Amino acid sequence: MSWSGPGFVIAIIAICTAGWIFNNWIRARHGYPLEDEWGGKTAKGNPAAERKIDLLASENEGLTNKVTHLEERIAVLERIVTDKSGRLSQEIENLR
Repeated sequence: MSWSGPGFVIAIIAICTAGWIFNNWIRARHGYPLEDEWGGKTAKGNPAAERKIDLLASENEGLTNKVTHLEERIAVLERIVTDKSGRLSQEIENLR
């Protein structure tokens, strides 16, 4: 086997890359912060970010409910405007 050929260099690079991927896989699986190629850390599970996401999700749910309610009201108003006056009077009398 030739130690000075390009195959040896490619093999070393492949082994290092595979080790780095395996290391990050183990870290991610056990909840440790991940390390990028420049040595920086990427924290997993930032509590402030998770809280913000939860707050935005609840706000989104509330706004969705409001939109649904407003759509129902608009449908009623459209029905009132487009119906004939006689039918509207009859429905008002039925409600009394």
